[in-house]
Amino acid sequence: MDAKNRFETKTTFALSRLEWLGFLAVSLVLAFQHLPDIRWGVFVLLFAVIDVIGYLPGAIAFRRSPDRRVPRGCYVAYNVMHSLVTAGVLAGAWALFVRPEWALLALPIHLMVDRALFGNSLKPFGVPFEPQADPDFREFEQKYRPVFPGNPVPRTRHVEGPNAVGA
Repeated sequence: MDAKNRFETKTTFALSRLEWLGFLAVSLVLAFQHLPDIRWGVFVLLFAVIDVIGYLPGAIAFRRSPDRRVPRGCYVAYNVMHSLVTAGVLAGAWALFVRPEWALLALPIHLMVDRALFGNSLKPFGVPFEPQADPDFREFEQKYRPVFPGNPVPRTRHVEGPNAVGA
């Protein structure tokens, strides 16, 4: 994946998930080390608010919609609430206006569970709200596969512009 080809192969996606799993492990270790110090009501609130605002409205709309389409606002709410930036701002504001505390670990734990264990990240507008294989992407994956098994190099493709072979 790069700035010009914004997709991941199964291998690069698995490697990304492994990185998220490392962050999840660190967050869980910190939480277990500070179990007595965690205010569990705050932890549960922070863990749940991400999905109460960001996921449930879209999931309900998706299930109720006969064509499985949901308003763009559902995608925006999901992406805002499942953003590491939003979690950082929320944690910073909480630490500043309430107090710094170990219950804030609920935020990275929730987001890393979503990314590492479920493979969910931010949702693009052009795909169904609930994960479903897109036929065009499936076809693209088939075309992108290496020429022979075990060969990590994909087929040569015609590329124009500054990234062209020989340019």
